[in-house]
Amino acid sequence: MPSPSTPHIAIVGSGPAGCYLASALLRALPDCEITLFDRLASPYGLIRYGVAADHQHTKAITRQFERLFANPGVRFAGDITIGRDVTLAELEGSFDAVVLATGRSADRPLPVPGGDLPGVIGSGAITRALNSHPGTAPLPPLGSDVVIVGAGNVALDLLRFLVKDRSGYAASDVADPVLEAYLADPVQRITVLSRSDAARSKGDPQMIKELIALPRGRYTTSGAMCAPEHAPSSTPEARTPESRTAEARTAEARTAAYTDLTAPTRIPTAGPDVQLIFGATPERVRGDGHVTAVDVQTGAGLTSIPATAVLTAIGFDSDPADELARLCAAPSPESGRLRPGLYRTGWAKRGPNGAIPENRACAKAVADEIVSDIAAGMLVPNAAKRGFAALPAHVREQAITFAQWGALDAHEQASAHPDRVRQKLTDHAEMAAIARGTADTRTPA
Repeated sequence: MPSPSTPHIAIVGSGPAGCYLASALLRALPDCEITLFDRLASPYGLIRYGVAADHQHTKAITRQFERLFANPGVRFAGDITIGRDVTLAELEGSFDAVVLATGRSADRPLPVPGGDLPGVIGSGAITRALNSHPGTAPLPPLGSDVVIVGAGNVALDLLRFLVKDRSGYAASDVADPVLEAYLADPVQRITVLSRSDAARSKGDPQMIKELIALPRGRYTTSGAMCAPEHAPSSTPEARTPESRTAEARTAEARTAAYTDLTAPTRIPTAGPDVQLIFGATPERVRGDGHVTAVDVQTGAGLTSIPATAVLTAIGFDSDPADELARLCAAPSPESGRLRPGLYRTGWAKRGPNGAIPENRACAKAVADEIVSDIAAGMLVPNAAKRGFAALPAHVREQAITFAQWGALDAHEQASAHPDRVRQKLTDHAEMAAIARGTADTRTPA
């Protein structure tokens, strides 16, 4: 039975940012009661819908969060949209603290003339389609010539999708209708544009090595592989681990991986021709009603690259139409406090930078801030704020529990093809009905 001083904390968003925060709060405030809200019927957010479908080793982090939800002080409340089913004001009136862990899901626009032409597609739209995100538009045909703007990890995810064949998705949770539609007419030529040299292009060296290991794709490169400060040293003493920063070591590993990927001695393989252009800045997307080319400035001057589609991997923004996103529009790495009793964590706090592990440190900092505010008397647990129990009855009845999510989880796994780990549904209402046990899942006679 909670005591009058039990802190009741609401976390909006059950992705890694929200789950890490709940874990950190439980360590700091063992008696607190936490409710994680999500507008979807399923938890895990970015891990479920933002991580590449063929990276199941990354998605396995959900096992850690399953243990979190097994704690009796933690509640999952799915199928609840803040602003529609319950207002932010109602949450603040029912909980001692509310934390926004909603991330940033809108693809950042390509800021050049023609950047909004049909055929310019953001990485988020593609990743969500491949991950069966409810309500996501089907992936349009990409045509024969694709230009990828960006060379970080998300861009490498896109490149890997374009290069792989069907066998590359064994033991994944890829959306097969989307994959089959692409493989029926795969791209023939891919151009990857990186503003920086290869050494500073941000992609994880291990992800570049994944491309090397694939039995598909023919790679060439142009532009600088590395600036002088990242060039491997010929002095043995300078090559010792102690003499190099982690950043410099990563830059050297990245350069070495790209060198291996584009080596002319590599055995020719099937699949698309891929050109990596470093030191390239898009200037204009050309087309009359649809993309036809991209004008690119390089060290050799201005060139025009034919394109039937342009895929952008240049970051994410908050959705200006979303009330919670507007609250988090201006990042603040120093503090998660928006106002007394209202906080934020993850990308909602620090902006769209850092991978999943960075959310752990961010969550720890915000949890420490909440604990400090309680200790300083800025945040006083109020017996009148009974948390989830204080919400309107229709909200409590509508909320999908973690046990109900377990029924949907089991359905997805049972419905999967032999070489898939699960078959996710794309209809939110159907997902919610299966979770609640109200759907007719019988196979027609």
